[in-house]
Amino acid sequence: MTFHYRDMRFSHINSRGRINASVKKATYLAQRKRLLALLRETRTKAGLTQAELASRLHRDQTFVSKYETGERRLDILELRDVCRALSVDFKDFVRALDAELR
Repeated sequence: MTFHYRDMRFSHINSRGRINASVKKATYLAQRKRLLALLRETRTKAGLTQAELASRLHRDQTFVSKYETGERRLDILELRDVCRALSVDFKDFVRALDAELR
């Protein structure tokens, strides 16, 4: 018996094989850009280069570069680590982000 992916049903794929966007991508893209800008701004206000922040995180500079450009996403625990490395209170960062997104 051969199994084909076409036999599977996914709620986000229509009958013609195209992905249905149930979420407004433009809204999330704009919010994501604000998050990335706030991360960069917070780092630069702390007076750190990407390499210096990466050193504090025990990571490579490309780690910081990739999340600042949106190539990589941070999970909540990584975001908390970034805030600590920047000497920024995590709750204050989240509040600032929330204010930006309103």
